[in-house]
Amino acid sequence: MRLLRPVLVLLLALSALTGLVYPLTVTGLSELALPFQAQGEVLRDARGRAVGSRLIGQAFTEARYLHPRGSAAGPTGYDATASSGTNLGPMDARLIVRVAADAKVLARTQPGAAIAPDAVEWSGSGLDPDISPQNAAAQAPRIASARGLPLETVRRVIAAHTEGPALGFLGQTRVNVLEANQALDAASRATLDG
Repeated sequence: MRLLRPVLVLLLALSALTGLVYPLTVTGLSELALPFQAQGEVLRDARGRAVGSRLIGQAFTEARYLHPRGSAAGPTGYDATASSGTNLGPMDARLIVRVAADAKVLARTQPGAAIAPDAVEWSGSGLDPDISPQNAAAQAPRIASARGLPLETVRRVIAAHTEGPALGFLGQTRVNVLEANQALDAASRATLDG
């Protein structure tokens, strides 16, 4: 018992320190220093209702919205509880058929626009919130037509929501789909109000 007692005390002390004190301290400091990021970067609509996180992709299928990359997360895609890629190799016939079908749809809905690779390549996690500026630019005419907005207005919204690589060199230039779609909604409201 004499040898067991210090071991139990140390176990309880370290468990309290690493399991309670440290996580609560880091969480508290995060909330103070970066509250938006600590809360998951949740975006809200004009009425203050949460519409999603800028970190997690969502399905947007209406013609008036930017469409995200495809998703294999869950049976219908964009399921945050089932984050995953397709696991189909480049020579898999199912992948080839799907990419060809997606490209055919894009050629019909975005006539004359070059098809950006990320428009037919699905996200590795199934939850990628961003698309390439090329993909967004190809969708601009469809969005402008569906919303009754000038094409230049849609292009300005996309440009305003285009982010460069983090720290200037990490990652790629990208457009956050949810943020850009919120800005498109705001531009449509401004056109109706004005």
